[in-house]
Amino acid sequence: MHLFIAGQEDFGSPSGRAGAVMDRALHLSEAEVREQLSLVTATFGPRHRDLNYWLEVHANRMATRMPRRVALSRDRLLLIGALFTNEVTVEGASLTNPSIVLVGEPGADDARFVMSVRGIGEGHRSSIGFRTGHIDRWGEVHVDTPATELTPGLQAEGHLHKRTFAGLLDRHEGLDDDARSVLDGLSDQFTVAELDHQIGRLIRDRETYRNADDTAHRFRMIAERSYSIAFPDDSDVSSRVLWPRSAAEWRGMEDLRLVSFGSTERDFGYFGTYTAFDGHHIAQQMLHTRDFVCFDVFPVTGAASRGKGLALFPRLVGGKYVALSRHDGESNYIAFSEHPESWEKPIPLQSPEHSWEVLQVGNCGSPIETEHGWLVLTHAVGPMRCYTISAILLDIDDPTRVIAHLEHPLIEPLDGERDGYVPNVVYSCGAVVHRGNLIVPFGINDESIGFAHGSVNDIISAMRPSG
Repeated sequence: MHLFIAGQEDFGSPSGRAGAVMDRALHLSEAEVREQLSLVTATFGPRHRDLNYWLEVHANRMATRMPRRVALSRDRLLLIGALFTNEVTVEGASLTNPSIVLVGEPGADDARFVMSVRGIGEGHRSSIGFRTGHIDRWGEVHVDTPATELTPGLQAEGHLHKRTFAGLLDRHEGLDDDARSVLDGLSDQFTVAELDHQIGRLIRDRETYRNADDTAHRFRMIAERSYSIAFPDDSDVSSRVLWPRSAAEWRGMEDLRLVSFGSTERDFGYFGTYTAFDGHHIAQQMLHTRDFVCFDVFPVTGAASRGKGLALFPRLVGGKYVALSRHDGESNYIAFSEHPESWEKPIPLQSPEHSWEVLQVGNCGSPIETEHGWLVLTHAVGPMRCYTISAILLDIDDPTRVIAHLEHPLIEPLDGERDGYVPNVVYSCGAVVHRGNLIVPFGINDESIGFAHGSVNDIISAMRPSG
């Protein structure tokens, strides 16, 4: 269920009709309210165990549209919530582009996993969903039956960092005097209330600034890209959906690349990067979670974060965070950083070379550490816009060096599986290794998910040295 505002759909009139809807709802008789709410409960109660909770949440979100000192019966409050609620499909069009991480105790014969999926629903809007399952000792993948009821979680204020704002402002509009005056009044980490105070000061003194209103808008757009989401502890992982929350990602949250990061209790967690799409422009976002119950979401800055496909290494290398990048849209790069949300100075790593990758190459998720080096799955696009998956190997201590590569695709579309939502596509956002087997979940034609597995040693042995 999702908050719905009449008149604010993705088409038609740009103005909402919430005030008129609220006025009509307040003039209904109590008998009409009870009758209609009874129909809503009978129809949608079996579909959503937490129906009344979300109706009340949405009604309270619209409280500012109600006249002051209006006393509402609980039935009327819930009906108002129903008038501002709709069901949305998250996988109605397709399910694709998975990423996978192992969870639980390492080294077991059977390994539990969480797999992220890109669900594409009504209006081609993408969201992030999850599946669970296990990999047995032979490398076979078993996916649990997903939950039938979904929850979007509750949103709360995120952590705001000065370096993030400075990086994004400098990238798009430049750090002019207006922006610097706001940043100078903030500490390295600050709250939304503290930002609002500085923006208020800027607006009050607008006569002394050139672009006060535009600057305030830019700060608010960046601020809303940082937020946290919490799900009920007792909800199934597969019931949790990360749905677009900010304007930057309103048309979609695409291709999450998950990675298990760190090796100690203090630094362990799961990072993920995804592409935010607002309908016209893309931007990189990052999320972090320790338990897949609470998520922190924040924007990513820097030259290496431009474009799609930022993928974080699973640990620090040389005391720094490391990530793969495709900031130019066609080649693989690598970047180093003191902070996971800021990526400057991309270093060239791999360019299109073979006939099956002439259009572009990119990564298929975070590198995997092996005794031979960093194993990187790559995707490539060749003739007839056909996607394939291959691999390269990076030096374990100096990952700017490609030490080996496959001379052919590892996974490619099969003749009987070329048709689909987007034909001739195989694509993965992350793989894992279990008992020496590489487990690769991959999207097929942007409409379904398959799995491939094979020996890590066999794959690396088939590589040709680079240099």
